[in-house]
Amino acid sequence: MTNNRHRDRIKHFTAFGQNLPHAKVYYREDWQIIYFELAGKMFGLMSPTLSDTSIITLKGDPDSNEELRDLYADISAGYHVNKRHWISVKLNTEELSDQEIDAMIKQSYLLVVNNLPVNIRQRITENNL
Repeated sequence: MTNNRHRDRIKHFTAFGQNLPHAKVYYREDWQIIYFELAGKMFGLMSPTLSDTSIITLKGDPDSNEELRDLYADISAGYHVNKRHWISVKLNTEELSDQEIDAMIKQSYLLVVNNLPVNIRQRITENNL
């Protein structure tokens, strides 16, 4: 995958995350990472720079995460997070399309939505999801 394609993926996934209702995606200086957040809860981390080791780390269902790791060489246990509940996907993967990774980002977001207090969850989901 070319560096331009890789850079486009970082921009694409950042924009996709920012377009989810009430989500914030920003460069977190203290961790030097692109941080995906909803109501103060993390739903993703992404490498901000181009390299062969650049990844996006997302929350997922533990059983699905295990299946994904078995199916794809470019998916591994979450880096620096709970290995059962998180996966890391290489950004230079050719095994997975942008749309497949978008779906993983949305799934991670929804897992966080579903664990929020009811009043916050209702505010986020009203007319949005």
